[in-house]
Amino acid sequence: MRSPLSFLALTSLLLPASALAQSPSAEPITVTASPITDFQRAAIGEQVDGLIFKGGLQLSSSHPDFGGISGLAFLDADRFVMVTDEGRFISGALALAEGAPAGVADVEIDVIRNSKGAPLPRKFAQDSEAVEAIFREDGTSAVRVGFEHLARIADFEMIAGRPGGAAREVAIPDWLTALRTNESIESVCIAPPASPVAGSTLIITEAHSLVPGTWAATLLGNRDRGDLHLAQGGGVNPTDCAFLPNGDLLVLERGFAFLTFTARLRLIPADEVQPGATMEGEVIFSASGGEIDNFEALGVRGLPDGETRITMVSDDNFNSFQRTLLLDFALPDPE
Repeated sequence: MRSPLSFLALTSLLLPASALAQSPSAEPITVTASPITDFQRAAIGEQVDGLIFKGGLQLSSSHPDFGGISGLAFLDADRFVMVTDEGRFISGALALAEGAPAGVADVEIDVIRNSKGAPLPRKFAQDSEAVEAIFREDGTSAVRVGFEHLARIADFEMIAGRPGGAAREVAIPDWLTALRTNESIESVCIAPPASPVAGSTLIITEAHSLVPGTWAATLLGNRDRGDLHLAQGGGVNPTDCAFLPNGDLLVLERGFAFLTFTARLRLIPADEVQPGATMEGEVIFSASGGEIDNFEALGVRGLPDGETRITMVSDDNFNSFQRTLLLDFALPDPE
């Protein structure tokens, strides 16, 4: 449940850079964060299913474009980029206090642009659902964004540490381009160096099937290119994915029944992620009820002490009766 006493409001500041290096449409915004100190009857540091709860936040802002968060990527131990289903980038830093999320700072919101550098014109083109950081030897060079409705993948360069500029579209299979619904591209993640498909981009659809009993997916890579499948089950649909440093894959799944959301996290071994495979894995986290909302975004980051954090964020659909929740977890220490 949320703590009713502790609220943290931090006003965003622009990263130091010349005016020419910043997007003309970027705005600093204030985001208020209410800490979540227990979850599913577990306190911070206690186990929930196969994860350790590390705390959380309920986020809100008076800015009309804050909300609808559908994708999350971490650039380093604290800096993040999120995308919304109204075609916006939200970037900033997640602050910790004694290891628990304490607030978000340095937050900016910006429009996502098309290949000509103009703001995306209408909802059909704006529905950004997933974001992933592209890492090179010299740091984060770009972010890769997945869109549904007008199904496509596009890269955006980093400008003063934040994504922006004109879209550079990435080629995807024809069957994926042909999808023109909100059940197409939902999850995008890039395999780390330890993965057998290192550097390849994994795309998972929300509710499209190429083989009965599975959700359609595809890999984009120089050597590892081709379609694969995610096993269905449990009345949930995939909403985001993220690789762990060792190459294993996490898939966030969402269900909705009887006016209640379910959030589920599946762990898929690295060797199951390859063209032609059916990814099954095991469920390591499942929760529903009043502490759960419409969780659509998943990010993984490493902390300076070596701990790997797993972060989930919910999409409030810009509804007053839903919430933007951020939950932070870690994997248990190996026995």
